[in-house]
Amino acid sequence: MAHTTGAVNPGRARYDSSRRKEQARRVRERIVRVAEDHFLERGYAATSVAAIAQAAEVSVDTIYKSFGGKPGLVRAIFQNALEGVGPIPAEERSDRLQAEESDPRKIIEGWGRFVTEIAPRGSPILLLLRSASATDPESRALLAEFDAARLRRMTTNARRLHRAGHLRAGVTVAAAADIMWTYSSAELYELLVLRRGMPVRRYGRFVADAMADALLPR
Repeated sequence: MAHTTGAVNPGRARYDSSRRKEQARRVRERIVRVAEDHFLERGYAATSVAAIAQAAEVSVDTIYKSFGGKPGLVRAIFQNALEGVGPIPAEERSDRLQAEESDPRKIIEGWGRFVTEIAPRGSPILLLLRSASATDPESRALLAEFDAARLRRMTTNARRLHRAGHLRAGVTVAAAADIMWTYSSAELYELLVLRRGMPVRRYGRFVADAMADALLPR
């Protein structure tokens, strides 16, 4: 008489695990997408986790366990924006460009292209937080967090330019970081693209040209 041993098929176990991970990834993406829509349509303070959960067809507990509440959702939205377009995150592509390219103008042109990928999605989130920060401490803290992270990144880029001898005489690493931090700001995107109607590609070229003029030898 045949009897079962209770053994699990390794192939089936791997398949089930992969399927669960894929399902979890899709749920997470749906939550982030719904949250982004809600925040931009309703504002930070007026958007509730319960409303996001209902629209994303998940439980409130799922959102808190996965993201820790509204701040975690905003971090996830903004991180998606920072990755830019395509399978390789923009930061990784920027690091590779700086490692492989010896011409500083081509490096900065690349940064301008990355701006056209990141700013259209990232800037509205930063502007949303700026608007809410006057009365909402949570928004104010998030905005400060993102600003500080961007300054750290710009400082890293400035140090690389300095080590390679690309910065114009008299431009310090700190000054270069401030210049890049300013030209990558949501406020500049707001002024030129949202208020003046500048096409995004032209905006990217503007940013690259302005940074090159401010940083590199003339």
